[in-house]
Amino acid sequence: MATYLDKILERHRAVAADDRRPLNSLIDTARACAPTRGFRAALRGGDVLHVISEIKRRSPSKGALRMDLDPAELAARYAEGGASCLSVLTDAEHFGGSVSDLQIAREACSLPVLRKDFTVSPRDVCDARIMGADCVLLIAAALDPSELAEYHALAVDVGLDVLVEIHDEAELDHALGARATLIGVNQRDLVTFQVDHERAVRMAGVIPDSAVKVAESGVRGADDARSLRTAGYDAVLVGETLVTAADPTAALRALRVRG
Repeated sequence: MATYLDKILERHRAVAADDRRPLNSLIDTARACAPTRGFRAALRGGDVLHVISEIKRRSPSKGALRMDLDPAELAARYAEGGASCLSVLTDAEHFGGSVSDLQIAREACSLPVLRKDFTVSPRDVCDARIMGADCVLLIAAALDPSELAEYHALAVDVGLDVLVEIHDEAELDHALGARATLIGVNQRDLVTFQVDHERAVRMAGVIPDSAVKVAESGVRGADDARSLRTAGYDAVLVGETLVTAADPTAALRALRVRG
């Protein structure tokens, strides 16, 4: 059964196939960019669950969330609420995001920023660095193991942190084979869209403690955050709950559980 991810990837791979920009020039430009803010380091340590707060206008499964959001205002409110990092959607066609959203949000605060998009080529990796991101997302389900390892190595080479998203033990093996040190577990099933907290709890126990552990998707409030912290997660990545909250700052503070 084709998933929403399959359809999005088909589009992104078609765009990548038409991209004729010289890769070596992009790599040189990426290497010459100003130092990043240290995304992974911002999620390490302390007795409070770290929160990666997302700027997201819409989603394929839920439709419009907050199309008229102001990236600068939301970034500032997240920073006020104690966010450790930002995640910004840059996919325009499916999520209503943009490179501009990322750059405006990053300019409005001092937090490290993840480019949340569908990375399917080495040029995508370079683009993340050049646009100002501090971290790039690599989805294990979207890449074969050799691509995952190649793009991870390139990202590190140009100065980016890398969040590798997985769903199960097989994808964890691929992530570890690529030398991932920042691993996110997506709790949402790609076919049914249902959130499976038990899978997240199970996976926390098999991810090496040397890696920073991030739970993604379906974090609805303090109870979810507390159970994920207890399971061993260093951080949660939260989008819909915060974007749709009447008071994003207060909603974020409630997620920063201790333990």
